[in-house]
Amino acid sequence: MEIRIGIQNVAREIAFETEMSKDDVTEKVRAAVNDSANLELTDNKGGTVIVPAGVLGYVEIGDASARRVGFVAG
Repeated sequence: MEIRIGIQNVAREIAFETEMSKDDVTEKVRAAVNDSANLELTDNKGGTVIVPAGVLGYVEIGDASARRVGFVAG
């Protein structure tokens, strides 16, 4: 699952992939926002991303898609 997090007043977004399901990520985001707590997610490499809920601009949850590499013969 591809996750992109926008932070208020920061031009760059945080982007990473996780093995968590869409429902799990959505639940964690809602809980963090409702409780004014930190949003804590784990990426595919075992790293942890922690963002205070108060600075979240948006969280985009998308499907992990295979990236195409190469050329198309025309």
